Amino acid sequence: MSETTRPHSSNTPPTGAGYLLRGFGLLLRPRVRRYVAAPLLANVLIFGVLLYLLWSQLGPIRIYVEGWLPDWRGFLACAFLSVLVLLYLLVLFFGFSTAGNLIAAPFNSLLSEAVERRLDARPGVPGAGALSLLGEAARDVRSEVRKAAYFLTRALPLLLLFLVPGVNLAAPLLWLAFSAWMLAIEYADYPMANRGLRFAAQRQLLARRRFLVLGFGAATSLALLVPGLNLAVIPAAVAGATALWVEQLAPLAEPGETPNP
Repeated sequence: MSETTRPHSSNTPPTGAGYLLRGFGLLLRPRVRRYVAAPLLANVLIFGVLLYLLWSQLGPIRIYVEGWLPDWRGFLACAFLSVLVLLYLLVLFFGFSTAGNLIAAPFNSLLSEAVERRLDARPGVPGAGALSLLGEAARDVRSEVRKAAYFLTRALPLLLLFLVPGVNLAAPLLWLAFSAWMLAIEYADYPMANRGLRFAAQRQLLARRRFLVLGFGAATSLALLVPGLNLAVIPAAVAGATALWVEQLAPLAEPGETPNP
């Protein structure tokens, strides 16, 4: 049974954040659950590998730091080590998200299709398996490469702002907003690519509900930092972004912008 809904349009961050919570609920729906196992298993394996790398490097880092600083500055070694561990954790969790998205991309596309069919009863909703899994993989790898290029060409100049006196006070907030925007692009890509929207058209459509998608991306970013919860965030974000597409973004798209795959 489909759950066609067309709520009033909203462009607020809390509404966007609510779509991530809704995504967790959608994962439990019949005919959706079967598409969750593969990306969830990929997330568990990737997280396990990255966590092992974290613990295996803590010892050498501690020995290096303690040998580098004089004995009377031992407290500095502890503080420096704590900062390194914090940075490593940030790299771990964001690296986990990137690797998980790349490996699970074909399965995430199928999950998005299943969620969209659940929410939208209209004709033309894509069906799971409409493309071969190999075709899904090739398309999604190309999409990930485009998103990576988009990220790098904007992230590197933004990082340079941290070195500019005065401007660097606002740099952390700009970076957080940019990270939220990128996560929204990452997960909204699945339902929109299933509908044939190119990357440039996706960004233009997301920009029309900028505060909404920033709220969704910010909630996803915070959830990725919670150990344990982050294992289910990727499929939940795919489901939530699909609901956001069906209810908030698809009505804004021109008829010619949503071709069937």
